[in-house]
Amino acid sequence: MTKRLTEVAKKAGVSEATVSRVLNGRDGVSEATRTAVLTALDVLGYERPTKLRGERARLVGLVLPELQNPIFPALAEVVTGSLAQRGYTPALCARTIGGVSEMDYVEMLLDHQVSGVIFAGGSYALADARHDHYRRLTDRGLPVVLVNAGVDELGFPRVSTDDAVAVEQAYGHLRSLGHERIGMVLGPEGHVPSRRKLDAMVQAAGWGDAERECVERSSFSMEGARVAATKLVERGVTGIICASDVLALGTIRAARRLGRAVPADISVVGFDDSAFMTCTDPPLTTVRQPIETMGQAAVDLLVTQIEGVGVLQDELLFEPELVVRGSTAPAPGR
Repeated sequence: MTKRLTEVAKKAGVSEATVSRVLNGRDGVSEATRTAVLTALDVLGYERPTKLRGERARLVGLVLPELQNPIFPALAEVVTGSLAQRGYTPALCARTIGGVSEMDYVEMLLDHQVSGVIFAGGSYALADARHDHYRRLTDRGLPVVLVNAGVDELGFPRVSTDDAVAVEQAYGHLRSLGHERIGMVLGPEGHVPSRRKLDAMVQAAGWGDAERECVERSSFSMEGARVAATKLVERGVTGIICASDVLALGTIRAARRLGRAVPADISVVGFDDSAFMTCTDPPLTTVRQPIETMGQAAVDLLVTQIEGVGVLQDELLFEPELVVRGSTAPAPGR
């Protein structure tokens, strides 16, 4: 008990006596100090006293699928900074292969009496995944915001990049360079943002069933993209639109292994504009997600819910921006 008081006091920046008064529900402690002590208790993983468990901490979960893709640390930086400015303590939960699952993280966050949760790139984006843990949050009445497209039936507010505009920009750019045989490397079949990108491509390019051979699916890894892109290059595609920058880098590697030059023989467009895409060889042409604006909007929506103000369960769409660099060039023979 003494060790716990010492740790919580140090974390909250108060005396052990103050921590004791808060935990025992005594008067003489300001609301700000009381909140700081309870938040420190939650962050350190200690259970609140029974009489305090009904009160939610000023703790907000941010659940990410990984940290290897630079776009997710970039989002985390925006969200955690914005939460801290609002007086909330962010709890970053990043899934790993063979590690803690998204479902397990939800249970942990519920045990810590969080005020709300922001998800990015989670199971909600996969139509064929299990979604029971999201419904648990709904049943608890916990504020939730999803970043980027997901299945419609969950009913949470969403903050998304407009996938249709992204594809229109990428496709228009490649067509302006004279590319006629344009393909796509997308995420898995059930990945909702990839579905939206494919639907947009069908509309923009007027694709029929015959053109579906210009689409390959992949996990969101460089290795998976290399396999998918190899098939497209062997079918004569000269321009490839990818569902992420990581997939684009795998596509460039595939082209080179087949003896093709990027961009002289194959042009590649990514999606995200994550960190270091200016440092790749060649620098990557990509469609930039407005991560800072989206991250701040996600926090605004969440805090509004936490404060008891209703929000529309609609999807806010943010327009991306085409960033032209060195991975695209006129089609061969132009």
